[in-house]
Amino acid sequence: MNIKITKAYCTTSNDALYILTGNAPVELKTEEAANLYRITKDRQNQLLDHETEHQDWTYPADTVRITEQNETMEHTIHIYKDGSKTEQGVGSGIAIYVNNKLTHQIKHKLNSRCSNNQAEQTALLKALHALKKIKLDNNTPRTVTVFTDSKITIFSLKNAKNRKQLIEEIRRKTNDLEKENWHIDFTWIKAHAGNSGNDLADKLAKEVIKNSEMCYNKIPINEIARQEAEKTIAKWQTQWDATTKGRATQEYFPNVTERLKMKLGLSPNLTAMLTAHGKTKAYLHRFKIIQSPECFCKHGNQTTDHLLYDCEILGKEREKLIAYTSKEEDWPVRKRELVNKYLKQFTNFANSVEFEKNCSKT
Repeated sequence: MNIKITKAYCTTSNDALYILTGNAPVELKTEEAANLYRITKDRQNQLLDHETEHQDWTYPADTVRITEQNETMEHTIHIYKDGSKTEQGVGSGIAIYVNNKLTHQIKHKLNSRCSNNQAEQTALLKALHALKKIKLDNNTPRTVTVFTDSKITIFSLKNAKNRKQLIEEIRRKTNDLEKENWHIDFTWIKAHAGNSGNDLADKLAKEVIKNSEMCYNKIPINEIARQEAEKTIAKWQTQWDATTKGRATQEYFPNVTERLKMKLGLSPNLTAMLTAHGKTKAYLHRFKIIQSPECFCKHGNQTTDHLLYDCEILGKEREKLIAYTSKEEDWPVRKRELVNKYLKQFTNFANSVEFEKNCSKT
């Protein structure tokens, strides 16, 4: 599979091919999948954000109302909520206005491994709980608009198949409040559009990160998957550092994480340059296909390094590459930098090498 993807010679080491394709070694991916299955299927793990059990689902008819903003501006209570996830932590903020007057500012801290969506949904749920604390006259309509700038939350509430714990709790709490004569509408509002309530909620969500108390600590499944993927990359890096194969490729890609951030447009020529397995005279001589490894330029054996740095036949093509790299650093440029900083130009150079015409004559 890797050979077909990379268009490589069958003599190329699998270690190098894994790096070129960006696909982790099969045994590591298998271990990752097994670990992820074992962790996520453990219903006893109380720290995971599992879906709600079937017996605890809300009735399909118990839906929430999603309306347009202009339909809800006359409601008595306006709630703005927001979630924030940064390197410093995860928090949610709530600003409640009664008859257009700010009455409540609420903020909560979440586990640092929680997602931004969980912060958004926690804020929404806590806002619904806060309605119990609001005192209204008997003649005042108990109408509420909850504004959210999270389209994912809106879509999740609409999706009857979404049974995530927070979404189900929001539905359940909304229905309980509706039975107590509250009228609650949810509506989307554009983020960072100059709305003072939404801006205040965003500010509160970022402030709470400094607090010590934590209101929610369920870890989402995708966070567990990300951690397992990181473990796989770390193990892959250890294997890549220790292998004695694919050394030519390792000069270009010593770091697995850096390689995975790149988008390689692999061609037979580029693969040959990156692996040193291709129709160079040195390669063909190594397998006793031709008698001499000497390049046609008569200035050394025709290896991929010779083609890249020295061969006079490729002088014009190399000058184009040098002209671009010399804007930032002196030639010769390290191979790692060639693919990190000048991948497009290096690819053009590799594809300009006419292996069939210039490199395989006997």
